[in-house]
Amino acid sequence: MEELYGQYKALLFTLAYQLTGSAADAEDAVQDVFVTALRVHPERLEEPKAYLCKMVTNRCLNMQKSARKKREIYVGPWLPEPVRTPESDPLESMIVRRDLLSYAMLVLLERLTPTERTVFVLREALGFDYLEIAELLGKQEANCRKLLSRAKSKMGISEDESITAEAIESEWVSRFLNSLEQGNVDHIMSLLAEDVKFVADGGGIVQAFRHPVATRELVARVLLGGIRSIRDHSPETLYFEVASLNGETCILIRSDQEIVAALFLELRHGKLANMYAVRNPNKLARV
Repeated sequence: MEELYGQYKALLFTLAYQLTGSAADAEDAVQDVFVTALRVHPERLEEPKAYLCKMVTNRCLNMQKSARKKREIYVGPWLPEPVRTPESDPLESMIVRRDLLSYAMLVLLERLTPTERTVFVLREALGFDYLEIAELLGKQEANCRKLLSRAKSKMGISEDESITAEAIESEWVSRFLNSLEQGNVDHIMSLLAEDVKFVADGGGIVQAFRHPVATRELVARVLLGGIRSIRDHSPETLYFEVASLNGETCILIRSDQEIVAALFLELRHGKLANMYAVRNPNKLARV
Protein backbone atom coordinates (compact mmCIF):
# COMPACT_ATOMS: atom_id res chain seq x y z
CA MET A 1 0.00 0.00 0.00
CA GLU A 2 2.91 2.37 0.70
CA GLU A 3 4.18 1.73 -2.81
CA LEU A 4 0.75 2.46 -4.31
CA TYR A 5 0.46 5.59 -2.20
CA GLY A 6 3.79 6.91 -3.45
CA GLN A 7 2.99 6.05 -7.04
CA TYR A 8 -0.58 7.34 -7.32
CA LYS A 9 -1.08 9.99 -4.63
CA ALA A 10 -0.17 12.90 -6.96
CA LEU A 11 -2.44 11.69 -9.76
CA LEU A 12 -5.35 11.05 -7.40
CA PHE A 13 -4.96 14.46 -5.74
CA THR A 14 -4.92 16.15 -9.15
CA LEU A 15 -8.07 14.29 -10.17
CA ALA A 16 -9.85 15.06 -6.88
CA TYR A 17 -8.82 18.72 -6.92
CA GLN A 18 -10.07 19.19 -10.49
CA LEU A 19 -13.37 17.55 -9.58
CA THR A 20 -13.97 19.57 -6.41
CA GLY A 21 -12.01 22.81 -6.77
CA SER A 22 -10.96 22.40 -3.14
CA ALA A 23 -7.53 21.29 -1.97
CA ALA A 24 -8.96 20.39 1.44
CA ASP A 25 -11.66 18.17 -0.09
CA ALA A 26 -9.13 16.63 -2.48
CA GLU A 27 -6.82 15.70 0.38
CA ASP A 28 -9.73 14.21 2.32
CA ALA A 29 -10.87 12.20 -0.70
CA VAL A 30 -7.43 10.74 -1.36
CA GLN A 31 -6.89 9.93 2.32
CA ASP A 32 -10.29 8.22 2.56
CA VAL A 33 -9.61 6.17 -0.56
CA PHE A 34 -6.29 4.81 0.68
CA VAL A 35 -7.73 4.02 4.11
CA THR A 36 -10.54 2.11 2.38
CA ALA A 37 -8.09 0.39 0.02
CA LEU A 38 -6.29 -1.12 3.01
CA ARG A 39 -9.35 -3.33 3.51
CA VAL A 40 -9.67 -4.31 -0.15
CA HIS A 41 -8.70 -7.83 -1.23
CA PRO A 42 -5.42 -7.76 -3.23
CA GLU A 43 -7.10 -9.36 -6.26
CA ARG A 44 -9.26 -6.24 -6.70
CA LEU A 45 -6.10 -4.13 -6.91
CA GLU A 46 -4.59 -5.96 -9.89
CA GLU A 47 -5.17 -2.75 -11.89
CA PRO A 48 -4.60 -0.20 -9.11
CA LYS A 49 -4.73 2.97 -11.24
CA ALA A 50 -8.23 2.26 -12.55
CA TYR A 51 -9.51 1.01 -9.21
CA LEU A 52 -8.15 3.94 -7.18
CA CYS A 53 -9.31 6.51 -9.76
CA LYS A 54 -12.80 5.02 -9.65
CA MET A 55 -12.85 5.23 -5.86
CA VAL A 56 -11.70 8.85 -5.88
CA THR A 57 -14.19 9.74 -8.62
CA ASN A 58 -17.11 8.26 -6.67
CA ARG A 59 -15.97 9.99 -3.49
CA CYS A 60 -15.75 13.34 -5.28
CA LEU A 61 -19.14 12.92 -6.97
CA ASN A 62 -20.67 12.58 -3.50
CA MET A 63 -18.72 15.61 -2.30
CA GLN A 64 -19.90 17.70 -5.25
CA LYS A 65 -23.55 17.10 -4.42
CA SER A 66 -23.17 18.43 -0.88
CA ALA A 67 -20.86 21.24 -2.05
CA ARG A 68 -23.52 22.55 -4.45
CA LYS A 69 -25.95 23.02 -1.56
CA LYS A 70 -23.33 24.92 0.45
CA ARG A 71 -22.53 27.19 -2.50
CA GLU A 72 -26.19 28.16 -2.83
CA ILE A 73 -25.85 30.08 0.45
CA TYR A 74 -22.24 31.20 -0.12
CA VAL A 75 -21.80 34.97 0.13
CA GLY A 76 -20.73 36.38 -3.25
CA PRO A 77 -18.96 34.50 -6.06
CA TRP A 78 -17.36 31.15 -5.23
CA LEU A 79 -13.83 30.62 -6.59
CA PRO A 80 -11.67 27.48 -6.38
CA GLU A 81 -9.09 27.18 -3.63
CA PRO A 82 -5.56 27.94 -4.91
CA VAL A 83 -2.73 25.46 -4.48
CA ARG A 84 1.03 25.93 -4.67
CA THR A 85 2.84 24.14 -7.50
CA PRO A 86 6.63 24.40 -7.23
CA GLU A 87 8.83 23.86 -10.29
CA SER A 88 9.66 20.36 -9.08
CA ASP A 89 5.97 19.48 -9.06
CA PRO A 90 5.61 15.67 -9.30
CA LEU A 91 2.31 16.14 -11.12
CA GLU A 92 4.21 17.36 -14.18
CA SER A 93 4.94 13.87 -15.46
CA MET A 94 1.40 12.63 -14.85
CA ILE A 95 -0.68 15.36 -16.44
CA VAL A 96 -1.32 15.01 -20.14
CA ARG A 97 -2.83 18.46 -20.75
CA ARG A 98 -1.45 20.75 -18.05
CA ASP A 99 -2.86 23.85 -19.76
CA LEU A 100 -6.34 22.46 -19.19
CA LEU A 101 -5.77 22.46 -15.45
CA SER A 102 -5.33 26.24 -15.30
CA TYR A 103 -7.20 28.32 -12.74
CA ALA A 104 -9.40 29.83 -15.45
CA MET A 105 -10.37 26.32 -16.53
CA LEU A 106 -11.24 25.43 -12.93
CA VAL A 107 -13.62 28.39 -12.87
CA LEU A 108 -15.27 27.23 -16.11
CA LEU A 109 -15.71 23.73 -14.68
CA GLU A 110 -18.11 25.20 -12.12
CA ARG A 111 -20.68 25.53 -14.91
CA LEU A 112 -20.94 21.76 -15.28
CA THR A 113 -22.88 19.05 -13.52
CA PRO A 114 -20.73 16.68 -11.44
CA THR A 115 -20.89 13.96 -14.12
CA GLU A 116 -20.07 16.35 -16.99
CA ARG A 117 -17.16 17.71 -14.99
CA THR A 118 -15.83 14.23 -14.31
CA VAL A 119 -15.93 13.24 -17.98
CA PHE A 120 -14.25 16.49 -19.05
CA VAL A 121 -11.41 16.20 -16.51
CA LEU A 122 -10.77 12.52 -17.17
CA ARG A 123 -10.82 12.92 -20.96
CA GLU A 124 -9.43 16.37 -21.72
CA ALA A 125 -7.09 17.02 -18.82
CA LEU A 126 -5.86 13.58 -17.77
CA GLY A 127 -6.00 11.79 -21.13
CA PHE A 128 -8.24 8.84 -20.22
CA ASP A 129 -9.85 7.11 -23.21
CA TYR A 130 -13.64 6.79 -23.46
CA LEU A 131 -13.62 3.09 -22.55
CA GLU A 132 -11.78 3.84 -19.29
CA ILE A 133 -14.16 6.70 -18.49
CA ALA A 134 -17.21 4.56 -19.24
CA GLU A 135 -15.95 1.83 -16.92
CA LEU A 136 -15.15 4.32 -14.15
CA LEU A 137 -18.61 5.88 -14.31
CA GLY A 138 -20.61 2.78 -15.18
CA LYS A 139 -21.89 4.34 -18.42
CA GLN A 140 -21.79 3.63 -22.14
CA GLU A 141 -18.98 5.11 -24.26
CA ALA A 142 -21.51 6.91 -26.45
CA ASN A 143 -23.07 8.48 -23.39
CA CYS A 144 -19.65 9.72 -22.22
CA ARG A 145 -19.01 11.30 -25.62
CA LYS A 146 -22.31 13.15 -25.38
CA LEU A 147 -21.48 14.29 -21.85
CA LEU A 148 -18.16 15.70 -23.06
CA SER A 149 -19.83 17.50 -25.95
CA ARG A 150 -22.41 18.99 -23.58
CA ALA A 151 -19.68 20.03 -21.14
CA LYS A 152 -17.72 21.86 -23.85
CA SER A 153 -20.88 23.62 -25.00
CA LYS A 154 -21.59 24.89 -21.48
CA MET A 155 -18.00 26.09 -21.17
CA GLY A 156 -18.14 27.92 -24.48
CA ILE A 157 -15.60 25.63 -26.13
CA SER A 158 -16.19 24.42 -29.70
CA GLU A 159 -15.65 20.76 -30.53
CA ASP A 160 -12.56 21.38 -32.69
CA GLU A 161 -11.16 24.30 -30.69
CA SER A 162 -7.61 24.05 -29.38
CA ILE A 163 -7.67 24.87 -25.69
CA THR A 164 -4.48 26.52 -24.56
CA ALA A 165 -3.79 28.95 -21.76
CA GLU A 166 -2.00 32.07 -22.98
CA ALA A 167 1.37 32.38 -21.27
CA ILE A 168 1.93 35.35 -18.98
CA GLU A 169 5.39 36.85 -19.43
CA SER A 170 7.21 38.30 -16.44
CA GLU A 171 7.56 41.61 -18.29
CA TRP A 172 3.78 41.89 -18.61
CA VAL A 173 3.33 41.17 -14.89
CA SER A 174 5.98 43.78 -14.01
CA ARG A 175 4.23 46.46 -16.08
CA PHE A 176 0.90 45.58 -14.51
CA LEU A 177 2.26 45.70 -10.96
CA ASN A 178 4.09 48.97 -11.58
CA SER A 179 0.84 50.50 -12.84
CA LEU A 180 -0.99 49.37 -9.70
CA GLU A 181 1.78 50.64 -7.42
CA GLN A 182 1.82 54.05 -9.12
CA GLY A 183 -1.96 54.31 -9.45
CA ASN A 184 -1.61 54.85 -13.20
CA VAL A 185 -5.18 54.50 -14.49
CA ASP A 186 -4.34 55.05 -18.18
CA HIS A 187 -1.57 52.47 -18.14
CA ILE A 188 -3.76 49.92 -16.38
CA MET A 189 -6.54 50.43 -18.92
CA SER A 190 -4.07 49.86 -21.77
CA LEU A 191 -3.43 46.37 -20.35
CA LEU A 192 -7.12 45.43 -20.07
CA ALA A 193 -9.37 43.92 -22.73
CA GLU A 194 -12.56 45.84 -23.55
CA ASP A 195 -14.76 43.10 -22.04
CA VAL A 196 -12.50 42.32 -19.08
CA LYS A 197 -14.15 40.82 -15.98
CA PHE A 198 -13.06 40.92 -12.36
CA VAL A 199 -14.36 38.30 -9.93
CA ALA A 200 -13.57 38.39 -6.20
CA ASP A 201 -14.23 35.77 -3.53
CA GLY A 202 -14.33 37.06 0.03
CA GLY A 203 -16.74 34.41 1.30
CA GLY A 204 -18.52 36.99 3.46
CA ILE A 205 -15.46 37.02 5.73
CA VAL A 206 -13.52 39.92 4.19
CA GLN A 207 -14.60 42.77 1.94
CA ALA A 208 -15.14 41.79 -1.70
CA PHE A 209 -17.56 42.57 -4.50
CA ARG A 210 -20.72 40.46 -4.35
CA HIS A 211 -20.99 40.34 -8.16
CA PRO A 212 -18.47 40.20 -11.03
CA VAL A 213 -17.32 43.59 -12.30
CA ALA A 214 -17.21 44.13 -16.06
CA THR A 215 -15.88 46.73 -18.57
CA ARG A 216 -12.39 48.14 -18.73
CA GLU A 217 -13.20 51.43 -16.98
CA LEU A 218 -14.91 49.81 -14.00
CA VAL A 219 -12.28 47.12 -13.56
CA ALA A 220 -9.48 49.70 -13.62
CA ARG A 221 -11.25 51.70 -10.89
CA VAL A 222 -11.92 48.57 -8.85
CA LEU A 223 -8.27 47.48 -8.98
CA LEU A 224 -6.94 50.83 -7.84
CA GLY A 225 -9.72 51.35 -5.31
CA GLY A 226 -9.28 47.84 -3.96
CA ILE A 227 -5.56 48.30 -3.37
CA ARG A 228 -6.19 51.62 -1.62
CA SER A 229 -8.95 50.10 0.52
CA ILE A 230 -6.82 47.15 1.63
CA ARG A 231 -3.95 49.46 2.50
CA ASP A 232 -6.19 51.89 4.38
CA HIS A 233 -7.61 49.08 6.54
CA SER A 234 -4.33 47.29 7.13
CA PRO A 235 -1.96 48.51 9.85
CA GLU A 236 0.91 46.73 8.09
CA THR A 237 2.78 47.44 4.89
CA LEU A 238 1.43 45.54 1.88
CA TYR A 239 3.53 44.36 -1.01
CA PHE A 240 3.21 42.26 -4.15
CA GLU A 241 4.83 38.89 -4.73
CA VAL A 242 4.86 36.84 -7.93
CA ALA A 243 4.32 33.16 -7.16
CA SER A 244 3.54 29.87 -8.87
CA LEU A 245 0.03 28.71 -8.00
CA ASN A 246 -1.98 26.12 -9.91
CA GLY A 247 0.94 25.74 -12.31
CA GLU A 248 0.82 29.34 -13.49
CA THR A 249 2.00 32.83 -12.62
CA CYS A 250 -0.03 34.38 -9.83
CA ILE A 251 0.23 37.65 -7.91
CA LEU A 252 0.02 37.54 -4.12
CA ILE A 253 -0.78 40.61 -2.04
CA ARG A 254 1.00 40.13 1.28
CA SER A 255 1.37 41.82 4.59
CA ASP A 256 4.14 40.97 7.03
CA GLN A 257 1.83 38.49 8.73
CA GLU A 258 -0.30 36.89 6.01
CA ILE A 259 -1.42 36.67 2.41
CA VAL A 260 -4.26 39.12 1.82
CA ALA A 261 -5.23 38.04 -1.70
CA ALA A 262 -4.22 35.78 -4.58
CA LEU A 263 -4.78 37.26 -8.04
CA PHE A 264 -5.06 34.98 -11.07
CA LEU A 265 -4.70 36.57 -14.51
CA GLU A 266 -6.15 35.23 -17.76
CA LEU A 267 -4.79 36.90 -20.89
CA ARG A 268 -6.31 37.03 -24.36
CA HIS A 269 -4.12 38.44 -27.15
CA GLY A 270 -1.85 40.09 -24.61
CA LYS A 271 -4.67 41.83 -22.74
CA LEU A 272 -6.16 40.94 -19.38
CA ALA A 273 -9.48 39.20 -20.11
CA ASN A 274 -10.33 37.86 -16.65
CA MET A 275 -8.98 38.41 -13.17
CA TYR A 276 -9.90 36.19 -10.25
CA ALA A 277 -9.15 37.51 -6.76
CA VAL A 278 -9.26 34.98 -3.92
CA ARG A 279 -9.61 36.90 -0.64
CA ASN A 280 -11.40 34.37 1.56
CA PRO A 281 -8.74 33.66 4.21
CA ASN A 282 -9.93 30.06 4.57
CA LYS A 283 -8.94 29.46 0.94
CA LEU A 284 -5.53 31.08 1.38
CA ALA A 285 -4.42 29.06 4.40
CA ARG A 286 -2.55 26.43 2.36
CA VAL A 287 -0.96 29.05 0.11
